[in-house]
Amino acid sequence: MEVSRVVITGVGLTAPNGNSLSEYRGNLLNGVAGISRTEIRFMGEVLAGICDFDPLRYQKRKEVRVGTRAGSVSIYCAHEALKDSGADFETMDKDRIGIYVGITEHGNVETENEIHNISQFDYDTKFWTHHHNPRTVANNAAGEASLNLKVTGPAYTIGAACAAGNLGLVHAVQMLQLGEVDFAIAGGVSESIHTFGIFAGFKSQGALAEHEDPNKASRPFDTARNGIVVSEGGALFTLERLDDALARDAKIYGEIVGYHVNSDATDYVLPNPERQTQCMRAALKKAGMASQDIHIVNTHATATPMGDIQECQAIAQVFENCPDTYVNNTKGFIGHAMGAAGALELAGNLPSFEDRMVHPSINIDDLDPKCSIPNLVLNQPTQAKRVDAILNNSFGMLGINSALIVRRFSDQ
Repeated sequence: MEVSRVVITGVGLTAPNGNSLSEYRGNLLNGVAGISRTEIRFMGEVLAGICDFDPLRYQKRKEVRVGTRAGSVSIYCAHEALKDSGADFETMDKDRIGIYVGITEHGNVETENEIHNISQFDYDTKFWTHHHNPRTVANNAAGEASLNLKVTGPAYTIGAACAAGNLGLVHAVQMLQLGEVDFAIAGGVSESIHTFGIFAGFKSQGALAEHEDPNKASRPFDTARNGIVVSEGGALFTLERLDDALARDAKIYGEIVGYHVNSDATDYVLPNPERQTQCMRAALKKAGMASQDIHIVNTHATATPMGDIQECQAIAQVFENCPDTYVNNTKGFIGHAMGAAGALELAGNLPSFEDRMVHPSINIDDLDPKCSIPNLVLNQPTQAKRVDAILNNSFGMLGINSALIVRRFSDQ
């Protein structure tokens, strides 16, 4: 049986440096980052990527109050993606729409807040909110979007650490190809900056970035890199089978032609470059492509000392003798948006199919020789001869790896 081709027809996002694809892309090309200082309970002042979208654009005040930040991010991004897609959403069969949202973690924020609240009342649980359970279930981010949009098809999350943004898209592709849904809203979201636990955890690992200039704190590949900047955000895409997209004359951003997911099975935190290499090669094989066919590789690199080096080792092996393959990174602009990272990073590169511009990796004043790989785009954008395919890397704790390949759409 012939497998249906699946294409991206809409993009909705909020990032620390932009609340639409055009704003976000412009800032990526112009070197504009979005990191600032904020106060976190028990931590004091920390660096974070904070989004400034308006949740009341698509929600009522009570809905924002009862729901979660992750839910608001999902709702905003879903509406923006639907609007961008041009689909006649009102007439669509809502039973045949799927919502698949990648997340890193969920529920920490709400539980931390409730414990802090009852601590003011001698830990009397009568002050514990009755909204806690629906706020903390893992499917919350997708569930809130389904409630808001009145989508009655499958709506759930995919927990995949920091590979989750890619996994949301992979799952949507599979469900469309299986005929389980006819239209999908998929990607990843994160509310991570609202929990002190994630900041404390990275600090205890010696992996929380610091810099006198917040916008220079996230510096993958630089010799002075000193850790992660935690960020919130989200990017959701509308995905359709190609025949359906063509039937309604939809704008097509690109076609998802390959992906692979594997696991290191070697360490809780430290990546395994051999398994990352296998992941990228398997995605290429599924896409029926050679390494030379990829024109942009967006790295996962988070600005941790060993993680950046090991990913560069893996990329160097897969993309040896690929003079037209450029390598970039997005975290210097927005920090690490956890479950949203892969989806946001893909979104930032999709416009390259049209303008052939490759956005840079920024904040690299002194490139680590161990991260020096061919065609790593540093500090200024590069005009490519052609951009026909993008490979998007997203890796996560406990050894999960993902590689997603999107190709310029062709009706051939």
